[in-house]
Amino acid sequence: MKSHYLLLGAFLLALSPLSAQWYSKTYSLAAGWNGIWLHGDASYTTVSELFASNTNITEVWRWNPNPDKIQFSSSPSTPTTNSDEWTVWKRDDATEQVLQRMVASSAYLINNAGSATTITIKQQARSPANTWLISGSNFMGFPSAGTSSSWPILSNYFASFINGSNTGLPSGTGVYKYVGGALSGSNPLQVVNTTERLDPDKAYWINLATVSNFSGPIEYEVPGSGGLLFGRTASALTVGVMNRTTSSITLTISLDGSEAAPTGQSAIRGAVPLTKRVFNSTTNSYDETAILATGSSPAYTVTVAAGGRANLDFGVNRASLSTTSSDFYASILRIKDSAGLTDVRLPVSVQPATAAGLWIARAQVARVSSTLTSSGDTTTRPFTLPVLMHLDSAGNARMLRQAFSGRLVTSGNPLGLAISESRVLGASTSDVKPMRFYMPMMPAGSPTITASTSNATFAAGSSVLWNITHSYNDPLNPFVHTYHPDHDNLDARFSATPLAAGQESYTIVRACTFSFTSSPPDGSTVTGWGTTVLGGNYTETLTGLNKAMLSVSGTFAMRRLSESADIDLTTP
Repeated sequence: MKSHYLLLGAFLLALSPLSAQWYSKTYSLAAGWNGIWLHGDASYTTVSELFASNTNITEVWRWNPNPDKIQFSSSPSTPTTNSDEWTVWKRDDATEQVLQRMVASSAYLINNAGSATTITIKQQARSPANTWLISGSNFMGFPSAGTSSSWPILSNYFASFINGSNTGLPSGTGVYKYVGGALSGSNPLQVVNTTERLDPDKAYWINLATVSNFSGPIEYEVPGSGGLLFGRTASALTVGVMNRTTSSITLTISLDGSEAAPTGQSAIRGAVPLTKRVFNSTTNSYDETAILATGSSPAYTVTVAAGGRANLDFGVNRASLSTTSSDFYASILRIKDSAGLTDVRLPVSVQPATAAGLWIARAQVARVSSTLTSSGDTTTRPFTLPVLMHLDSAGNARMLRQAFSGRLVTSGNPLGLAISESRVLGASTSDVKPMRFYMPMMPAGSPTITASTSNATFAAGSSVLWNITHSYNDPLNPFVHTYHPDHDNLDARFSATPLAAGQESYTIVRACTFSFTSSPPDGSTVTGWGTTVLGGNYTETLTGLNKAMLSVSGTFAMRRLSESADIDLTTP
């Protein structure tokens, strides 16, 4: 009962639901080669599908920063399929389509074989992220604000950039951009840092050997790479803000609505009822006020002192959410600064507070008893039973032999869960590493067992019962031993016809009951009990293992691995 699930930390982070706050961005392309920076994530579809109607787009190259290579000496790297720094997609060459998806915070070279045009890419909002390399090969973009006539001057944007003991780009730093036409000595073209306006849609080569994560003069520390993910349980999240400039900055904070999700992605029920939280020292609590939509008045503003740091505290009004576990709410938190330098989109999402999702439980069996008068009771030490279970939005509680997480093979390749490995994209074809979770106590051939309890709930005061049947010839039946002639269900002559039940092995039925309690039954203190941690009393009766019925009992605690209420039940 006192297990702290330290080994689950990586699993919980890996299975945190990614945000799906959608917006469309239009990019202007000159004829020839162009460099763009993708702030958001467009990996919900393939590059081929993304540009299916833009037949003039013949090639797309993604820059893969490689700290072990030096490609930038006096001019930017020339794309070549023989370089680890580039991954390519070519429309008319199936052998040159290694690049499958366009991910966030990445630079891309796009060849437009037609005349000047525009392309629109629908993407999920992501927090700004840049990685500078000591090799000096930096091909990246920045969340600059304004329009073409008011974008910040490049040197002003980088005035607070820290390079060793100095600030700003060192004198002589070469910055290049693609201007169309063939790749040559004039494409990419070196720009003048003191006059070039920083286009947020473009990717720039910056020849500067340094180690940094600079993405703008205003930096944001978000709770996770997916932004503000309230999920099913969180009620408050904090975004840290660092003002690198030498002047105080006022931030204007508002909410943009999300566009409709593409086909195959989770539908969006509505906007997130996001609130700003301000601590009230008089009441010793937080005052919460709804954050208005972008353009609404009065605007929500926060001033950050020069070189200062501030915390932006956010909450969510869960009372305004539906009670349907599969509903998903999404918005985009828009933050602009008064200096007109940055315009940042942070994803925000929330789901109704239900217990739907994938859970892993550990039952600690501490007592064993039977109808025999001489039977024992308390075990020398607790015996751990791992249990994998899933609860869907209809109240169907399933015990699982195994579960896989990753991008599903269904249309749009959404992130999700499946009980069959074939229903999840492998690591070589997905930007998300697939994961497998396994429970050894399930009978062979039974990928799922539905609870006897209808409309099950994982909540204090409720109980869920699973009947697990190990047939007499189940390979996992304890009476069956593959290499022991007295326990293989065959006669002395090893006839092809197996023996009937009850001769060498017996069918075993386990009735497992999980009874949820409002507090740890052993009296201990567990942080998050009732929300992020559920548990209670565990009992199990076994028939067929002994002439007398056996009963075991103890406690259990469980943590959620995924908040997805849906699971692909296609059998392996």
